[in-house]
Amino acid sequence: METFERAHLDSYFGRITERFTPMHDLCSVMVTHLLADRPTFVQAVGRLAEVRAVLPKPKSIHRDAMAEVSRTSVVDELSRNRFADPDEAVEYIEERASGRRLVLLDVGGYFAPTLHAMCDRFSGQVVGVVEDTENGFRRYQVLGKPPCPVFSVARSPLKQPEDYLVGQSVVFSTEALMRSRGDILHGREACVIGFGKLGSSIARMLHSKSVRVTVYDEDPVRMTQAMSQGFRIARSRSDALAGAGVVMCATGNLALRHDDFSHLRNGAHIATVTSSEDELEIGGLASLYRRSPVGEHITRYSTTGHYFYVLNNGNAVNFLHGASVGPFIFLVQAEILAAVANLAAQPSEPGYYEVPDADRCFIAQTWLTYFNRR
Repeated sequence: METFERAHLDSYFGRITERFTPMHDLCSVMVTHLLADRPTFVQAVGRLAEVRAVLPKPKSIHRDAMAEVSRTSVVDELSRNRFADPDEAVEYIEERASGRRLVLLDVGGYFAPTLHAMCDRFSGQVVGVVEDTENGFRRYQVLGKPPCPVFSVARSPLKQPEDYLVGQSVVFSTEALMRSRGDILHGREACVIGFGKLGSSIARMLHSKSVRVTVYDEDPVRMTQAMSQGFRIARSRSDALAGAGVVMCATGNLALRHDDFSHLRNGAHIATVTSSEDELEIGGLASLYRRSPVGEHITRYSTTGHYFYVLNNGNAVNFLHGASVGPFIFLVQAEILAAVANLAAQPSEPGYYEVPDADRCFIAQTWLTYFNRR
């Protein structure tokens, strides 16, 4: 990021935090994609809630961003296991924020399994959670009524541009890897598993590239939506996979299980929009398939009479090319800041919340002032 761009972004976040600065002392522990532009966002969070620890998503860490954030904040390793055991989870937040009012910033529902224990046993107060993604928000919804307020930006209208552009970036990166082996998307048949916000964007982008698209989703409502938009729908996951040369996994919740891989056609390419631990059950394939690299970020799985390719080891393929959605990501980040401030400004009953429309309008207008280049 150029110096003037960094200064422009810092000014934008400064304008946002001026409106939303809470009146009460607060600290934060935050899960984040630590990409090139993210240090400025971490600094903005710190204006509202002292950053006690940053937990970068393992597959999306920019080296320079990591070095910069590490100079001002504690950076800890992130894994599902860290917050799977209640004792370990409570011990962790005690080490980082003992006795403090704490907000948890999440990307993927990492805190959800032990949120009850953290709220009950923490020496301070877990003021609430802010969740960025649809997949993560669903992990919190499984709790029923949560033990503290949970703000979600996943379904905000300010996130729709990001979702659309992420779908485009996934298709771009998939084709870039295929082209590295002399292949292209054009003329292929593709299967999109999951027809949510990202899956529908991917399906439309593939269609624009003259790719024949079949959709499969376990939700029958989404299947009717796909059909109404002109996509072929499959009766089962195995039917969807059988004819596809490209499989795009966009469920956020285990798109392909161990037994599904046998239904892939020979030479199929598999790409995902989230991490392999969320989308693919590939751990059990080691005893059945041989793994061999056939290009940068492309792995061939083969056994007698059957083979397929997994892109980026099953992790989000668009992060290979920066996963950039341009300045539209700053809309979502500003709404996260607004959610933090809403948590701090007034105590809320445990439940699920969204940022008020008035705050969203302010964010959108401020964003247009800074990033509308016409």
